Amino acid sequence: MAGLLTSGRRRLARLRTAVNGALWPIPAALIVGAIGLGVGLPILDGALQDPGQVPLIHVFGGGPSAARSILGAIAGSLISVTTLLFSLTIVTLQLASSQYTPRLLQTFVRDRVVQVCLGTLLGTFVYALTVLRSVRSADESGAGAFVPRISVTVGFLFTLASVAALLVFLAHQTGQLRVETMMREVHAEASETLDRLARQLNEDEHPDQPLPPVAAGARPLCATASGFLVQVQEEALLLAAADAEAALCVDKRPGDAVVAGTPLAWAWPLHPGSWDHESLETAIGREVTVAHERSEVADPSYGLRKLVDIAARALSPGINDPTTAVHALSHLSALLGSLTERDTWHRRLTDDEGRNRVFLRSGEFGDLLDLAVTQIRDYGRRDATVVGRLFGLLAEVGWQARTPTQRNAVGLQCRLLTEQSLAELPTGRTADDVHRWAAAVDAALDGRWQSADGVTHPPR
Repeated sequence: MAGLLTSGRRRLARLRTAVNGALWPIPAALIVGAIGLGVGLPILDGALQDPGQVPLIHVFGGGPSAARSILGAIAGSLISVTTLLFSLTIVTLQLASSQYTPRLLQTFVRDRVVQVCLGTLLGTFVYALTVLRSVRSADESGAGAFVPRISVTVGFLFTLASVAALLVFLAHQTGQLRVETMMREVHAEASETLDRLARQLNEDEHPDQPLPPVAAGARPLCATASGFLVQVQEEALLLAAADAEAALCVDKRPGDAVVAGTPLAWAWPLHPGSWDHESLETAIGREVTVAHERSEVADPSYGLRKLVDIAARALSPGINDPTTAVHALSHLSALLGSLTERDTWHRRLTDDEGRNRVFLRSGEFGDLLDLAVTQIRDYGRRDATVVGRLFGLLAEVGWQARTPTQRNAVGLQCRLLTEQSLAELPTGRTADDVHRWAAAVDAALDGRWQSADGVTHPPR
């Protein structure tokens, strides 16, 4: 029974991940609902209407010809508007992919406003067609004329809702095309991921320590598919390790590339003797989700990756927009400040007896800081505003650093940035400017803040 429950949870989690990352679920649900209403409301109309009478007021009062005209006009116009909206969505995706980063497409596809607007238009179109089939003239059959008056009235109301959805969509897409909106949404997604991972780590007994080394004599567990590591079904993998009387360490981090046939994890017995190595290899292939696209589900670095891509693309000669890069650095600084909550984001899963069974590698503060700084430092080395903002980022993160490990990581990045800037001075700046920026970072690491007028204040 426990195995069936675990398998059910695993399938539910994978289905939830697939649905959350797709454009179709909400439109499909609204279309199905529209079909149901288009079939059910004419039946209700037939039950309420006596021959030659209209029992309800404030409903459509025309004949079969007028009903067909209205429903046909609704269907014809809405499919044209839906085509326009879909075209605008494709243009937005193309612009975001080419000018900012292809990894922003996930954000657009998951946009609930776009999904609801498209679903409203498509649902109204399908509803009008479904109701149209129930309209009947007197000479078409021996049953006499039939006009689903309530259904036509509801179709008119749906049309008004579709007009409102069109206005909402246009206003929303206008805002979505702004790079500031894109970066804000990436920031929000990354913050949500970090909060969720932090809550999970709070359950671990040693949530902020390096993982122990892989035991001598451990056997490799190879991947069965290629792609990116997206997520690990923790409960199922822990159960498999306990059943095999072994411990295992997933050697790849979320977001790392995985190649089929190469080691993905290592396993070793907790006690001398025989253990079920084959079942663990099967469990690794089943419980570790590998996809052809990265996801932020369990990856603390993915939001940083998106913002770095936006900044790097903005600094390319073809776009040459250092202001966007500076704004991206501000978002990166805020996320790095959240990352100072811990030195590592590794997970430890324990069995019922409190023994560590599964070790899941994840990001470390030094690596995440390096990801956020290195590419931008390289591409923006000659731009004074970018270099100055990089020093400002390091000062802000250094001020929030909580441990020697974090302060050492910030100090290393400051030294690398200082050496690069002195070797190739940013345009319009001198070596004194570089030393002043570096001094502000050193002061922040010591708990002293340099104000805008250049005065360094005493420790807090």
